[in-house]
Amino acid sequence: MVALLMAMAKIAAATPPERLGPQGFLLWESPRDVTNIRFEDDTGSPLTLADFEGKQVLLNIWATWCGPCREEMPTLDALQAELGGLDFEVVALSIDRKGLEVVNEFYQEVGIEHLSPYVDRTGMASADLGAVGIPTTLLLDRLGRELGRLVGEAEWDTPEMIEFLTETIDATKEEAP
Repeated sequence: MVALLMAMAKIAAATPPERLGPQGFLLWESPRDVTNIRFEDDTGSPLTLADFEGKQVLLNIWATWCGPCREEMPTLDALQAELGGLDFEVVALSIDRKGLEVVNEFYQEVGIEHLSPYVDRTGMASADLGAVGIPTTLLLDRLGRELGRLVGEAEWDTPEMIEFLTETIDATKEEAP
């Protein structure tokens, strides 16, 4: 509870966004450092955000028990199919305490084909990133810094969102390490 209150205070004290992107995406005036959270991949191997350095990442924090999260997962899957590759990846990070088993069951049930399953059973990633609710999605640059975030459900595969993310991916290619 203390971690959640500290995260909420951190967000409240942050400077307002420079501008809004599609569907209320808050874009920061300058990139913000992000805690290098820990989680696991589909084999149980430990990962951190540093493992994605060099790629732009759309980090979505979600859970199988969250109704809005369940609704947006197919659109995140479609986005990964459209834009995923060497320059961009959707990292759908589940905070389900039951772990990979429930995530894989959900992926099968809904037909998720393009997203890799990632899990943080501790839920600490959510608190460490200042995600006061789920779904929360952070857009990270190629150096792992937060460019902006969207709190709440979104339609990630709309032409407007794809154009926004494509422009951001292209703009950050110049910053690649």
